[in-house]
Amino acid sequence: MAVGKEIRGKIKSVENTKKITKAMEMVAASKMRKAQERMRNARPYSDKIRNITANLSQANPEYHSPFMSTEHRTGVTGFVVVTTDKGLCGGLNTNVLRAVTGKMREVQEAGGKSQAVAIGNKGFGFLNRVGAQVVSHVTQLGDTPQLDRLIGPVKVMLDAFVEGKVDAVYLCYTRFINTMKQEPVVEQLLPLKADSLAQTPAEKSAYGWDYLYEPDAATVIDELFKRYLEALIYQAVAENMASEQSARMVAMKAATDNAGTLIGELKLIYNKTRQAAITKELSEIVSGAAAISG
Repeated sequence: MAVGKEIRGKIKSVENTKKITKAMEMVAASKMRKAQERMRNARPYSDKIRNITANLSQANPEYHSPFMSTEHRTGVTGFVVVTTDKGLCGGLNTNVLRAVTGKMREVQEAGGKSQAVAIGNKGFGFLNRVGAQVVSHVTQLGDTPQLDRLIGPVKVMLDAFVEGKVDAVYLCYTRFINTMKQEPVVEQLLPLKADSLAQTPAEKSAYGWDYLYEPDAATVIDELFKRYLEALIYQAVAENMASEQSARMVAMKAATDNAGTLIGELKLIYNKTRQAAITKELSEIVSGAAAISG
């Protein structure tokens, strides 16, 4: 039964694949909880930085930070693209890269140019394939993002904006909604909008004290703006990692379920093939016996 042997080989192969996908699903579920906790822990820091910066900016309305300047006219738009280092996470990277491509096409149609900072191996590879100008990149961040590894590549884009070489910078990543839903986001990072520093009445009362500046208010405000932008990018990377593990868990669960369905179908085919072979042998025996006796 050469056909039956081939089917048994396929069943064994799919069973081995099912074991791998089941293990990857369990690993992703474990990492997902840690990634979600890390993402939530990063939010209070960025909120505190935003409130302190907003309070200082309102106390010094005569100072206009270069991070809020809209006077650049170079026609160059920057993108900070956050993707994963590994695959097997469904359409997570495809969706955000499709959104980035659409935004870059809009810039190109308006007569502008694009520059990009790639965070993650998948985005870096994609941007190189489409011929985008990648000014800096960082890959292999692991399961825990380190801010000191993100600051260097991102600083290239921030400095370009302050120097007037870039008109605007967009942050592109996958926002974590829940375990079953993640959405690609392309949001403006620079110039900072005034409403991004808006405070609620409760926040105004909580942060409404006076500050002593050293060396001066302008330097402190600019430094806080840098820390705020770094916190936003770190938060985006943390959300992207939480989305990655959630998407991988769902994708591996679907792969495990599909493998189980395929194994059932192959076993059914194998049993039918085996039954047909037995029936054929019995028919040959009966026909042979009848021929001898006749």
